[in-house]
Amino acid sequence: MADAAVVCRELDCGEPVDALGDAHFGPGSGPIWMSYVFCTGSESTLKNCGSSGWGKRACDHTKDVGVICSDHKHSRLINGSHLCSGRIEVVHGNTWYTVCDAAFDQQDAEVVCRELDCGAPVQVLGAAAFGKGDAQMWTQEIQCRGNESHIYFCPHTSSSKNNCSHDNDVGVICSGYTDLMLVNSSDSCSGRVERQYFSKWGTVCDACWDMRAASVLCRQLNCGIAVSVVGSDGFGKGSGEIWADVFDCDGNETKLSECSISSWSRAECSHSQDVGVVCSGSSLALHDGLVRLSGERQCEGEVEVFIHQVWRRVLLDSWCLTESSVVCRQLGCGSVLNFSGSSSSSPEHSHECVTGFQCSGSEAYLGNCSSPQTLNCSSTQQLSITCFGEKNNIRKDSSFIRGQ
Repeated sequence: MADAAVVCRELDCGEPVDALGDAHFGPGSGPIWMSYVFCTGSESTLKNCGSSGWGKRACDHTKDVGVICSDHKHSRLINGSHLCSGRIEVVHGNTWYTVCDAAFDQQDAEVVCRELDCGAPVQVLGAAAFGKGDAQMWTQEIQCRGNESHIYFCPHTSSSKNNCSHDNDVGVICSGYTDLMLVNSSDSCSGRVERQYFSKWGTVCDACWDMRAASVLCRQLNCGIAVSVVGSDGFGKGSGEIWADVFDCDGNETKLSECSISSWSRAECSHSQDVGVVCSGSSLALHDGLVRLSGERQCEGEVEVFIHQVWRRVLLDSWCLTESSVVCRQLGCGSVLNFSGSSSSSPEHSHECVTGFQCSGSEAYLGNCSSPQTLNCSSTQQLSITCFGEKNNIRKDSSFIRGQ
């Protein structure tokens, strides 16, 4: 794979997916230039790697090596109304096959849409909905888990659906979003989230967004990690379409197209609910009113607020449910489960606490509430919050069901 990495890099084809021997793509002809290739993986070109010597052959063409790089697609969509819909064809060796609808399901469709950078599957259609193909028929059942990056990685059964014909060619319609950006801010690493669906741009509903999705977006935009999720109070109301797909991210994905999308749980939204994100790479990342929780889990822990260029713990004095609801909303963590006081504090926070926030409960982020006061941390208990991350529980259950 280290050798394959050099080949993929030299050809500008992404990362190596697999290195295949035994003339997987057929035997070549003519000279065999390299044998016993040894690359560290960091070389810019294959000729810089070690070998037994240029043109010194140690095998014949039955051992010709092949490489699959990440930019190579193992599936394609044919005869659809746009690039992200159509009859599914998969490649095996050098041959393209249509797929029998009895051998293909929703999990398989998730992988095809992801591989083609087409978002999530909206609909799987059998019975040659996009016309009958003329390629060979793939009749072995594809068994994707749904989280694979390429259809190549999905196992398939050895038994065949022998009663399939091109009347059973399967197709898919993917959601097809193609680009994302942050707008209406002082820099490109903060702002209102806007997403492109083919040529049409639209905003994203805050009811369909959390810190995990925000973190993936920041990573995709090369803007670091998510610092805060804010409502339309932060970066204004957009116009046009509102995309209400729910991104079901784990938070470790490199781009949003790798996250599952739950269209069935779409909420009724207006532009007053347009979501915004502040990433760590933004100049706004160190503005007063940013919030974080210093716990082991994403949506619980001691509350820290950035005030006067310092992260400060929040004291329990004068704090109530309305302030807690603003914090949970700002962090994309749903509603408040509970809040309590804690006497523990690390030494570096011993003189850096804050109290006196007064919120109505409807604010998008804590910076919109009345100005607090700073004081010594040792005077009273410090605030801990647990937000009700209901979406996280649903995600875990769905993963368990899928695994069955």
